Formats: sequence, structure tokens, C-alpha cells
Amino acid sequence: MIYLTGDTHGKFDRIGAFCDKMQTSRDDILIILGDAGINFHAGALDILRKEYLSKLPITLLCIHGNHERRPESLPYYGEQEWRGGKVYVEERYPNILFAKDGEVYDLYGRKAIAIGGAYSIDKAWRIEGQSWWADEQPSSEIKTRVEQVLDRLNWQIDIVLSHTTPLKYEPIEVFLPSIDQSKVDKSTEEWLDGIETRLEYGHWYCGHYHTEKKIDRLQIMFNDYAVLEADCTC
Repeated sequence: MIYLTGDTHGKFDRIGAFCDKMQTSRDDILIILGDAGINFHAGALDILRKEYLSKLPITLLCIHGNHERRPESLPYYGEQEWRGGKVYVEERYPNILFAKDGEVYDLYGRKAIAIGGAYSIDKAWRIEGQSWWADEQPSSEIKTRVEQVLDRLNWQIDIVLSHTTPLKYEPIEVFLPSIDQSKVDKSTEEWLDGIETRLEYGHWYCGHYHTEKKIDRLQIMFNDYAVLEADCTC
């Protein structure tokens, strides 16, 4: 089985409970749609989290969020092939995978593209290089790579796995009133908007907003779970 869920921010008790409830195995996959919180401290706490996850009967595929380091910036991650695309993985924790932006993965014969990153509205309260990282959003190189991949696919894909949403789907009803939205960098959402308008896709899954909502073919996830079965038509 392939499951999806939203941000975990390093709190994995619910993932352990989910594995118990569903009686999962390493052959099952759980996609975390960004802000997994596994590479946040780059120290002992991250190791404790990875040790816990490494003992769970599940394989994790994590999309890059905005509350974590990019795995490619850390020396202990390497690239490997997985389901037709490249992922970042530590040899010590082979069941914890991080998607590479722009890669396409085969999920039960359906093509799924990973597009991570977003802007942190709390960046003013975080420390650059320690709890906030300037490469949290997709760079121009990543955007170009994503668009080139979609060009090769004739702008047709079955599934999009992103952290944030296209601008038109922002759940504005959950925006914090204390945040001045005119000062929020929405360049990633605007870029995704252009992709969504042009792209023929079956389903789009994302996290980031700490809410649960379905809009047309797009699903914003948080503590909920979705199932992608072998005979799924999404």
C-alpha cells in the first residue's frame, strides 16, 4: 500500500500508531508532504528521530518542506535510484527517503512528480543556518528542471506531490490574522499556479497549511491520511 499524510514536524507518535493500526510492512510506503522535521537540528535529536523511524515497519518518502534542511546539503546523504527516480538516503536509515525535486516516481504504474519547498512566515523568529535556511524555496535551477521534466512528459502527469499549493488554492480561511500577507513571499505558489493551469494531472497532494481540505483534484493534508491503492483511479 501507498499512503500519504501531511506535515509531522518531528512528531512521529502518530506515525507509529498508524503503522500499528494498519499492520504495515517495509513494502508499504508513507509519503510525508513536507516538513517531516527529520533534518532540522542536524544533531542528537534528529538521530533519535531517525532511530525511531528506522524501527517502524514502513518506508517513508519525504517531500522537502520549509522547516528542514535540504538533504543534499548534508554530507551524510547520497543519491540512489528508487521507483524510476532519484532519492536522497542515508546508508544507516534505508527506509527514510527524501524526494529530489523534479524527480518522477512510479507509484503503481502512475507517474508522480515531487515539487518541494515553501516560504516560512516565521523566518523572523528563526536563526539562519540553524533553524531557517535560505534555500527553503525551489531555486531557479529546480524550477527549470521541473519544467523540463514536464516538457518531456508533454505536461501530463498522474500525481503531483508538493509541499505548498498553487496560489489559487491557498486556504486563506486558516491564515493567521497576525501575519501581514502582503509581506509573504508567494513566488513558489505563483509558479505552481502557472504549472497547475498548464498541467494535465489526475490528483495533487500537498501539506504546509496545517489544515485538511479537498478542492477539485487537489487535497491539502495535515494529520489525515490518504490511500493510493493499486487499482486507484486518481
